[in-house]
Amino acid sequence: MSRALSPSMTESVSWRDYYELTKPRVVMLLMLTAIVGMFMATPGMVPLDTLILGSIGMAFAMGAAAAVNHVVDQRIDAVMSRTEHRPLVKGKISPQRAIVFAAVLSIASMAILSFFVNPLTAFLTLFGIVGYAFIYTMYLKRATPQNIVIGGLAGAIPPLLGWTAVTNSIDAHGLLLVLIIFVWTPPHFWALAIHRRDEYARAGIPMLPVTHGIEFTKTSVLHYTILLALCTMLPYLTGMSGLIYLLTTLILNAVFLYYAVRLKFAPVPGIAMKTFGYSIVYLMCLFIALLVDHYFTITLSL
Repeated sequence: MSRALSPSMTESVSWRDYYELTKPRVVMLLMLTAIVGMFMATPGMVPLDTLILGSIGMAFAMGAAAAVNHVVDQRIDAVMSRTEHRPLVKGKISPQRAIVFAAVLSIASMAILSFFVNPLTAFLTLFGIVGYAFIYTMYLKRATPQNIVIGGLAGAIPPLLGWTAVTNSIDAHGLLLVLIIFVWTPPHFWALAIHRRDEYARAGIPMLPVTHGIEFTKTSVLHYTILLALCTMLPYLTGMSGLIYLLTTLILNAVFLYYAVRLKFAPVPGIAMKTFGYSIVYLMCLFIALLVDHYFTITLSL
């Protein structure tokens, strides 16, 4: 009977199913921040071998962590509408094959980064894999409503990986980029969690809207968005970036604050997902502004 209800179990696996295991859209966003981190670490051009091999190694690691997440969250994914069509849920890929796939990507990542980039970047990348795939996914996600805050450090590390790939050192400016993504993560994810509150409750995951209510979560989104606006001023205030970045960031923060205030005080159907969607555009534009400002400067004439 169960096989009759699951025709996908008989479908042949394709490379697209393994590609989906890596959460490519998430990885592309994270890789943008990592590559910008590379360019921010040097006044000139990033060495081509570091750019290519570093990017491949980091992308493999992120894909491996995502594949582990698919395996661990298979039961949860099956009861949530946004994830119910993932390869493991549909039976296209077995958990055993997904684990082997993740292991191969992890080993390849560590080999590339250790031998062709530098050991520091390899170590920090391993920290990111363990932090996201194991500490966050296996423990924090199910243990505390502050899961996304505590576990957000693993997802915030990519720009530092890019920085260390070029410099082989940890710099305060590289850590500042980590701070921005770390503070961005809660309002980004909690907006989605508000929209999916009932599904998280059904799956038994203690996301903030489930444990503390939607109104409390809306307030938290607003508070973190204000904190994010302050943190994103630091690259300009510390001399890391100039006016192009400052002007872009002021506009991006104004729009994000508009969504956060509206979510809290004047909600309409779909506003949570609009806030979530804008948060992705926000981070992309913020890091692109960092990159553009790094190579082009403007001055004010008084």
